[in-house]
Amino acid sequence: MTDSPPYTPPKIWIWNKESGGRFANINRPIAGSTHTKELPVGRHPLQLYSLATPNGVKVTVMLEELLALKMSGAEYDAWLIRITEGEQFGSGFVAVNPNSKIPALMDLSGPKPIRVFESGAILLYLAEKFGAFLPTDLTRAECLSWLFWQMGSAPYLGGGFGHFYAYAPTKIEYAIDRFAMEVKRQLDVLDRRLAESEYLAGPEYTIADIAVFPWYGALAKGLLYSSGEFLQVQEYAHVQRWSDAIAKRPAVQRGRKVNRAFGELSDQLHERHDATDFDTKTQDKLTDPKTPNSG
Repeated sequence: MTDSPPYTPPKIWIWNKESGGRFANINRPIAGSTHTKELPVGRHPLQLYSLATPNGVKVTVMLEELLALKMSGAEYDAWLIRITEGEQFGSGFVAVNPNSKIPALMDLSGPKPIRVFESGAILLYLAEKFGAFLPTDLTRAECLSWLFWQMGSAPYLGGGFGHFYAYAPTKIEYAIDRFAMEVKRQLDVLDRRLAESEYLAGPEYTIADIAVFPWYGALAKGLLYSSGEFLQVQEYAHVQRWSDAIAKRPAVQRGRKVNRAFGELSDQLHERHDATDFDTKTQDKLTDPKTPNSG
């Protein structure tokens, strides 16, 4: 057996083959829509187009938290966008988010529709709109700092570590080591902060926690990339404490189910249009039980 020859980049890169890996069929070096498809619109002021990835969960948790505070204007319709099928490249979705990434939000509550894309921008928009989960005192700066820390750090976790550890067509030691080191450093950053503070911005739960939890809380519990043992996530005791506390919040438990199309059927609520959907429309209630084989 011989080693593969070292790769020498060409003078000019040309897109002439799939990149390989789990998402090769939807990766491309150009923007814009690939097909014409309008987005559905429900009856509520807020229309969310998303999938329950960590970035999508941020927004559904935020909306459920707002509803738990009796913010009636936060009622929303959540529509499932299946990114592995390229639905984010439909003309309607691209009109809401020209970057073709979930989540994307339309606010129809005012005289003119407002589009909001990028999960951090959506959290900030909703926090300012409803006056909730964003401090107005001196901890506001701390909250925004951790919110933007997450936006800048998570690509190293997802696009870096997650890609090369779980999705790349070949295991590349250098790439996995490089991003594992960075992710463990990030976990240590969080652990040190949470050793001195109940939540990231201070004593109160804020959009900083809502942003960080779906990524690093899930990672700490071994729910991302089956990498818990590899990264020894149990070592980060303060992140574990914080993750456990947030996971117990009823709004978080509901938000994690919305637009989920994988995992346990009882945790999958493909679309959410009413609070009662959690009781009646999860996939375990919509899917016929398998008939046992006879014999």
